[in-house]
Amino acid sequence: MPGGAPTTAWSPSPLALDRAAFRRTQRRRSLLVALVSTVLVVAAVVLVVVNAPGWERARTAFFDPAMAWESLPAILEGLWLNLRVWVVAGVVGTLLGLGLAIARTSRIPALFPLRAFATAYVDLFRGVPLLLVLLLVGFGLPALRLEWLPTSGAFLGALAIVLTYTAYLAEVFRAGIESVHPSQVAAARSLGLTRAQTTRRVVLPQAVRNVTAPLANNLVSLQKDSGLISVLGAVDAIRAAQIATTGSYNFTPYVVAGILFFLVSFPLTRAVDAYQARRGWGRSLATVSGAGDIR
Repeated sequence: MPGGAPTTAWSPSPLALDRAAFRRTQRRRSLLVALVSTVLVVAAVVLVVVNAPGWERARTAFFDPAMAWESLPAILEGLWLNLRVWVVAGVVGTLLGLGLAIARTSRIPALFPLRAFATAYVDLFRGVPLLLVLLLVGFGLPALRLEWLPTSGAFLGALAIVLTYTAYLAEVFRAGIESVHPSQVAAARSLGLTRAQTTRRVVLPQAVRNVTAPLANNLVSLQKDSGLISVLGAVDAIRAAQIATTGSYNFTPYVVAGILFFLVSFPLTRAVDAYQARRGWGRSLATVSGAGDIR
């Protein structure tokens, strides 16, 4: 600085350098221990499975490459149906769940019937297993013989999934709405915003942001549960695998279907975990000077 003492470039102290070197050593040691333990566990599992008395029969029945390749096209076509059901049910369930959450958290006296209906709906479909809802919807609605109602297994299965997951998503959104501090609402109302404007512009954006991770987890679960539509006769990935298995008693198609479902859900779960890590405790520590890796 002009007229002042000369400035020198900052450099870490010997203690800070020793601390950083110690952390690097600890990370390398932890990585080595994790690698060795993983190799030992995998080797033990492989030895137990391969040396089992029925391994050869199990390998032929569950891991037949020729059978896997033969059944792959039909299972992929069925998986495309699962993905369509997942997208439609996810979008519709999310919108309906948000509407139910807004109705449940509303304090307008005139909306009490709607609030009571939303509460009863959520309690009912959260308490009934999805498989039972599928059976009741899949066999009950066609019995009414409504000409305008589609009776395909895919439609009825998607409808049952929407009915169930709407209740779960409504509870997720309700938790997000109630997590917004009342002072936010009071501040918005003091600025002249109406109830509807406050909900739309202040409460909902914060609520959705607060529940993004649990909302995504529910949508990942919905993707896996879309395979249950096979109980209504829809030819999805699981039903296609069952058809391929019929007569041969070779269960390799089920393994193929499971791998395909895993390949779809795995990137989604990892994306959700990454999002939670960015918004979680570790991210807040990153802004603290000298916090480092304390785990």
